[in-house]
Amino acid sequence: MLRQAFNPIVSAILPTNFRIPAASFSISSAISHDPQTVRDNASTNSNSNQSLPTSAYVHLPFCRRRCHYCDFPIVALGSSSNPTEDDPRITNYVRLLCREIEATTPVTSPHNNPPLKTVFFGGGTPSLVPPRLIATVLDSLRSKFGMHLDAEISIEMDPGTFDTTKMKELLALGVNRVSLGVQAFQEELLRACGRAHGVQGVYEALDIIGSCGLTNWSMDLISSLPHQTPDMWEESLKFTVEASPPHVSVYDLQVEQDTKFGALYTPGEFPLPSETQSAQFYKMASEMLSNAGYNHYEISSYCKSGYECKHNLTYWQNKPFYGFGLGSASYIGGLRFSRPRKMKEFMAYVQKLEDGLVEQRDVGRLDLKDTAMDVVMLSFRTARGLDLRSFAAEFGSSLLISLCKALRPYMESGHVIALNDKRRALLADELGSMLSNEKKIEEVVQFLRLSDPDGFLLSNELISVAFAAISP
Repeated sequence: MLRQAFNPIVSAILPTNFRIPAASFSISSAISHDPQTVRDNASTNSNSNQSLPTSAYVHLPFCRRRCHYCDFPIVALGSSSNPTEDDPRITNYVRLLCREIEATTPVTSPHNNPPLKTVFFGGGTPSLVPPRLIATVLDSLRSKFGMHLDAEISIEMDPGTFDTTKMKELLALGVNRVSLGVQAFQEELLRACGRAHGVQGVYEALDIIGSCGLTNWSMDLISSLPHQTPDMWEESLKFTVEASPPHVSVYDLQVEQDTKFGALYTPGEFPLPSETQSAQFYKMASEMLSNAGYNHYEISSYCKSGYECKHNLTYWQNKPFYGFGLGSASYIGGLRFSRPRKMKEFMAYVQKLEDGLVEQRDVGRLDLKDTAMDVVMLSFRTARGLDLRSFAAEFGSSLLISLCKALRPYMESGHVIALNDKRRALLADELGSMLSNEKKIEEVVQFLRLSDPDGFLLSNELISVAFAAISP
C-alpha cells in the first residue's frame, strides 16, 4: 500500500498499511501500511477519545514480492507463489494473530463491549490468504468482541491473486467491501514499481468483481511514479472512471528510505516528477473524478454518494480502534500503541501479551495540545473540515481564536474556507468583519476546511501553521 502525505504525522496515528493520500506534499508521520497508529478526524466532542472501539484493523503481511516503493512490514512469499491452504508461513501467522486477539482485553467487560462495526484486512496482500483462514480470524473477532449484523468488512486484494471461486467464498464469509490495488493502467509503470500484476490482470480482476455482484469496492491509484507523464495519469483516471468503482483512493508516491526507490531516486528529480508536476496530477484527479460524480470527501479519497469507507472514517474522526498483527497500531482510551514490525519480535510480543506482561494503556498518551493537533490535522484532511464549536468546547475558546488568527491570511487567499452552520462559505467582506471580532467568530463560523484542490495541496504548510498556533 502507499503512503500519501502528512507522512510523519499521520503515520503515527494510523494502522500499519494505511496509505497517505495524494495531496499533502509535506508533513506526516505515522500511519499505516505499516501499522502504526491511526488518528481520526474531528467529530470532536470531549468524549470522543473515551468512546469504545467498534473498529478493528487486521494486518495480513503476505505478498508475492516487495514492491519498489513499499516499506510496510511484509512477508514475501515469492513471485510465483500461489499459496495453498496449508502454507505454513500463512497458517502459523494466522494462529499467532488469533492468539493476539484472544489475549487482548476488551475495553469493558464482554457484555458491555459494543460489537465491531468495521473490520479492515490490510497488508501485504490479504487476498493471498485462503478464505478458510480469513474465516478463522473473523470467528476470533466475533468471539472476542462481537460483530454488528451489518458490519463493513473490507479486504485489500491485488489483481492476479484471486479468482471467482475465492471471491465468492470471501463474500459468503461476510466480506462486503474490496479495495483493489490497481495503481496504474500502463504496463511499463507497473513493471517499474515491481508490481506482480499487469494490465490484463487488472481487467480480469474487474470482471471477477462484476460477475460476483459486489457493489461496494474501491480502486487504488498511485500518482507521481517514475517516468509517469500527464497523459499516462489522465489515461489511468479515464479508465478508472470507465470502470465506475463506487470509491477511488489516489495516493501520491512517497519515496521512503530503505526501499528500492529510495536507493534509486531523489524526490523532485527526474525521472520522478517535480513538485509542480505532482500538484498538477493531484488537480487532474480532483477535476476528473469530481466531474464524473465522485465526492472528494477526504484528501486522497473519492466516492459516489453513500460509499465512504466507514472504517477509514474511524481514523479521520479520531475514534478509537483495535489493531492486530505485525506492525499494526491501535488507539484505545486516548493511547496509541504500535506492535513490533519484525516477525520474531511480534511473536515475542504475543507471548508476553498472553503472559500478562504487556500494559498497552500506559504508553503513548497524548496531552491536550497533542490531541488538539491530532484533531486539526485529521479534520483538515476531510471535506467536512474542523468543527469549531466542538473544538472550542473540548480545547477552549482561546485556542480556537489563536487558530483562526493564525489561519487568517489563508482564509483571505482562499486556501482555507470558513463555513457557517448551514455550510455556506462566508464571503470575504463577512469574514473580514468577523476576524476582528472574536465573539462573532464563535457565533457565526461553524467549520473551517481546506479548499479543493488548492488548500489540500498546501495542507502541510497550513497544518504546520495551525500546530504553531496551538503549541507556540
